[in-house]
Amino acid sequence: MEKLTFYAVSAPEKLDRIGAYLAERLSRDVVRHRYGYVVIAMEALDQLLMACHSQSIKPFVESFLHMVAKLLESREPDLQVLGTNSFVKFANIEEDTPSYHRRYDFFVSQFSAMCHSTHEDPETRTRIRVAGIKGLQGVVRKTVNDELQAIIWEPQHMDKLIPSMLFNMQDSDELDRAGHPSTPSVAGQDGEENPAVLAENCFRELLGRAAYGNMNNAVRPVLVHLDNHHLWDPNDFAVSCFRIIMYSIQAQHSHHVIQQVLNHLDTNNKSMPRVRAGIVQVLLETVAIAAKGSVGPTVLEVFNTLLKHLRMSVDFELGESSRRNSACSVSSGRGKESEERIVQNAIIQTIGFFGGNLPDYQRAEVMMFIMGKVPVYGTPCHTLDTVKIGHRGTKRIQTMLLSSLIMVTSGFKSKSMSAALPPSFLDPLFSISLMEDSELRQLVLEILHNIIDRHDNRAKLRGIRIIPNVAALKIKREKISKQDVAFMKKHGQQLYRHIYLGCKEEDNNHKNFELLFTTLAIVTIELANEEVVIDLIRLSVALQEMCLMNEENMPITIRCGIMASVAAYLNFLSQMIANPPFCQHVSKVIEMRSVEAPFLLPEHIFRDKCPLPESLDKEDKHLYFQTGDIAECLAGPGYNAERLSVPYIPQVTDEDRLTRRKSFVDTISLQVDIMSNSLPDKVGQTVLQGRRGVR
Repeated sequence: MEKLTFYAVSAPEKLDRIGAYLAERLSRDVVRHRYGYVVIAMEALDQLLMACHSQSIKPFVESFLHMVAKLLESREPDLQVLGTNSFVKFANIEEDTPSYHRRYDFFVSQFSAMCHSTHEDPETRTRIRVAGIKGLQGVVRKTVNDELQAIIWEPQHMDKLIPSMLFNMQDSDELDRAGHPSTPSVAGQDGEENPAVLAENCFRELLGRAAYGNMNNAVRPVLVHLDNHHLWDPNDFAVSCFRIIMYSIQAQHSHHVIQQVLNHLDTNNKSMPRVRAGIVQVLLETVAIAAKGSVGPTVLEVFNTLLKHLRMSVDFELGESSRRNSACSVSSGRGKESEERIVQNAIIQTIGFFGGNLPDYQRAEVMMFIMGKVPVYGTPCHTLDTVKIGHRGTKRIQTMLLSSLIMVTSGFKSKSMSAALPPSFLDPLFSISLMEDSELRQLVLEILHNIIDRHDNRAKLRGIRIIPNVAALKIKREKISKQDVAFMKKHGQQLYRHIYLGCKEEDNNHKNFELLFTTLAIVTIELANEEVVIDLIRLSVALQEMCLMNEENMPITIRCGIMASVAAYLNFLSQMIANPPFCQHVSKVIEMRSVEAPFLLPEHIFRDKCPLPESLDKEDKHLYFQTGDIAECLAGPGYNAERLSVPYIPQVTDEDRLTRRKSFVDTISLQVDIMSNSLPDKVGQTVLQGRRGVR
């Protein structure tokens, strides 16, 4: 061997003939099963390859690769492993000049086939699979950095390479889940001989070398493999695959992967709910990792696709439940409905998480985008939705989108309110706050709290109560900026009006009153100058007056709830502005109430089984807050107390005149009216009869 090496190095032009001779001998020996000679010939080829690095090595390499191919084609596992080891040694040699004509198609196919080996002996099977993975790793190393070998990234190769790696990674995943390795050899293997560990390393290496233009070809086979092997439900393996992908690729390519998963979600839009939920959860993982780096230009695309699928999921759920009502199979329908809820919750979680990780300027854009999708009364999108999916569907979509808005706005800190709450966001939000549905109104108030409460004081105000010492809460606040003063001048009346109308809804419960109290308190902390304080007192007195006059025949529980909320708020406000006479007046009224009318205090009225009066007597003036007394307390510099004598009356707007807070059913009726006018007589009558049935 030494003499042969010396001869080859001294006369490199003879290398190709040496290679051809060894190749010929080796071919004969393989056919005749003389495996000892095969090993000797292969060692000779290996050593010559390692020793000679001249230009004339190129033709020798052809003979060498021809021989490796011969070994891989044989059915003998030992020869396949021998051929692979030789190929791996060759792959680690750095060549000076690129090769124009060399192709590795055969090796990709053969090594991929070895990765899927099904040999009956577990130990041999593991050896062949390990050899296959090492061979693929060799192909990757040899070709990825060679610009002339860019062909390796083409779909026909990637569709063999990547599933081979995933197959071995998945195999170990299943063994781990089963809790017992199938072969003793796998149990005690180090990373060198464990197919799963090797496959994962090779997968990482391949992705780490993927350039911008190759990302799609690298990710698509992963999605196809997960589809073919039904790995979206349960999706543990899918999640771990995409974690590996996201941590292996270059950060600036992250949005490519997100885009691929979104497209895949679109492709699977009619799949089983659990499959869609699995894909959405994988998307959440990829977004979570990408959000730390660059998400690229796909931000609104992500939200658009997710909202589209949320909408589809609600459609499926409602279609299923309407079919269920007409058929008998109750249990299967209910199962499907709850599975659609899994999809919807996964989507909302992803929207919330993604939105919450964006910088503030992008988050404001996303808030506007989501709000534009909420079906609000009077907008084209609402009209369309209500006709298509009816009252339940529209309500589900509103609830879902508002829930995702709560998650996106959580932790949002805007320097000025006018930037955080532009009219295009505020108007539809306030429209929803007038819906005759207590849950939707609660969601709206929580969104407002997220945006207005910039100093995180909400937790300190939790639970509607008479706070004995507000100073002990250590509330954080800053001086109100000029922009915020301007915001309140422009939108203050709109805000007061919605609080006023929101208080008198008949389906209000404890949580609604608690959120309304918190809204007033947060506005006081964040946005109140002297003028706003006077407005808030006028609003509180107007609410008290509305309960005493009771022109709208509200239930006594709602009237007492409003009275208790006003007491809790004025107690908070008087201490916040630190005006001792005002504090004294409020305390006096609260003391009288605790003796004579405990049902007018939050601690009593919001308890179960609180004894209620039949009506409220206007003559018991000592139980109510008096405008004259408050005006006296605030007389002096700072406050324009004369304005207190002007009673607060909510502005009447077009929205109010038009809708009078239409419920969903009225909206449907309204649309049916429009439809029936444009329909032929006979059909029109049928529709109208249907509408009367709805009513």
